[in-house]
Amino acid sequence: SWFVKVEEIRDKVVANNEKTYWVPAHVGQVRFHNWLKDARDWAISRNRFWGTPLPVWTNEDMSEIVCVGSIGQLEELTGTKVTDLHRESIDSLEIPSKKNPGQVLKRVDEVFDCWFESGSMPYAQKHYPFENKEEFEKGFPADFIAEGLDQTRGWFYTLMVLSTALFGEPAMKNVIVNGLVLAEDGKKMSKRLKNYPDPTLVIHKYGADALRMYLINSPVVRAEELKFKESGVLGVVKEVFLPWYNAFRFFLQNVERWEHETSRKFVPNVDMVRSTQNPTDIWISAATQELIKFVHEEMEAYRLYTVMPALVKFVTQLTNWYVRLNRDRLKGLEGEGEESNNEAEMGLQVLYDVLLDVSIIMGPFTPFLAEFFYQHLRKLQPSFEEAANGGGKTLPVKPGKSDSVHFLKLPEYDGSRLNHDAVEAMEALQGIVEQGRNAREKRNISLRTPVKSVVAILRSPSENVVKGLTGPLKSYILSELNAWEFVVVPKEQQHDWVTLSLTPNFPVLGKKLGKKMKAVSSAVQKLSHEEAVKCLEEGKLVVEDAELDTATDLISKLSFSKEGDQWESTPSADGATVVALDTTQDDSIISAGMAPGLIN
Repeated sequence: SWFVKVEEIRDKVVANNEKTYWVPAHVGQVRFHNWLKDARDWAISRNRFWGTPLPVWTNEDMSEIVCVGSIGQLEELTGTKVTDLHRESIDSLEIPSKKNPGQVLKRVDEVFDCWFESGSMPYAQKHYPFENKEEFEKGFPADFIAEGLDQTRGWFYTLMVLSTALFGEPAMKNVIVNGLVLAEDGKKMSKRLKNYPDPTLVIHKYGADALRMYLINSPVVRAEELKFKESGVLGVVKEVFLPWYNAFRFFLQNVERWEHETSRKFVPNVDMVRSTQNPTDIWISAATQELIKFVHEEMEAYRLYTVMPALVKFVTQLTNWYVRLNRDRLKGLEGEGEESNNEAEMGLQVLYDVLLDVSIIMGPFTPFLAEFFYQHLRKLQPSFEEAANGGGKTLPVKPGKSDSVHFLKLPEYDGSRLNHDAVEAMEALQGIVEQGRNAREKRNISLRTPVKSVVAILRSPSENVVKGLTGPLKSYILSELNAWEFVVVPKEQQHDWVTLSLTPNFPVLGKKLGKKMKAVSSAVQKLSHEEAVKCLEEGKLVVEDAELDTATDLISKLSFSKEGDQWESTPSADGATVVALDTTQDDSIISAGMAPGLIN
């Protein structure tokens, strides 16, 4: 057998791997590193007929060996024109011996292991060093490559070994590693077993974008396994694409209505978007800019597994919250006369701005659907007229003029519209509304029937969040929960409504405290509400001679404790918020609940 002397360069290979950025990091830092540090010499020869012949000519006792470096050198050494490098064309070629005149060297029988060829890909594809030398050197090492987890002992390994041996460098700067897609039953996909749906049929049924988003929003992009379920592809259509399309269609319908009622043409105006005073406009605009900033940062770090959940969450925020909270406003039903049209225009400007940005951002992930939305949205841009007579294919690229969303660069975020306070307040609103609905369900109170009051107890809310909830966002909470009153309980009154309890974070503290764990746990759980509040304010707790960090070592939770059967409460999953409803059903409440049905 013929070998590459990997053991001689093993330390260099390990060092080059440390220069390479892996996603996820543990694949390169643990799995691949451990494989490299114990690497042995690599057997690169195979005893087969089909394959790339080893370019080695030798005499019978191996005392004279010639490794041929090019077709030109082979022609020079053999005196024969070479047009085909397959075995049947070169096995008969002989090289006269320089050490022993009159004798000849013949090619060895072996062919290359095909993984040697895979590892040679960066050079072979450019026909380096015989051609494209400058082009190759400009693009080496590669900016990034992507392959499956199983390639840690395959392609990733051969690339790294050969590049280190030849150039002393890694073959790539960045590596994205994907996991394996398995059948729904957890077994390998098998043509014989037919344990997976036909991909062509899945694409025809749900669209290529749905399949793509299902895969890139799955554990596969974290180098983990995915049990493929066709229902998951359907879920993308129902939970992401249809709501996104409905928001887009709702926008177009109301632009048409607005233009008809005002006899004016809708023209996108980003300055108008920046000037809005509506709290939900400010929020969705800020959230969009945060999303753009996040996508830039995460894609630069090759973290696809963080980008897709953020995009899916944002589409949900846009459709389930912004559009729903502003439905009447966008329809021109808020205010009277010109005021309603002005409010509608402002909302439509904001919605257009968000839809356009989302279409561009989603371009790489859902290329067909993003293109569909863009082709409709671009027509509203003044620059659309520049697309005539081939102008849409020329520089500079810009929304409206450019013929495809895929011509456009990812938008840069607008720092002037970032507003963390607005985003944080809206997140609090959403939690309160969802908890309030859960409390209604517990008492089987329909949303048609009003409740007297909604009370929110928030652990350590910022001043801006409280101002937002009790100020500009209050009307949305009252509307969403059909309530007459909304109150955020001040910190100094919270002890009348809730009890704060602390429990040890056992997975963390178990290792830290050992035998003290039981005594510490007992002491922590005996703390009163006031003592627990003081601990959180100080950020630490000393008990049984052990200092505990309240942020990492303890878990805090609020529990509703106010007396009275009229109260129904729901805590948040993290125990940081409690929402309570006054469910008193007196004559005024019952009458108010009946009124809408009577009017209808």
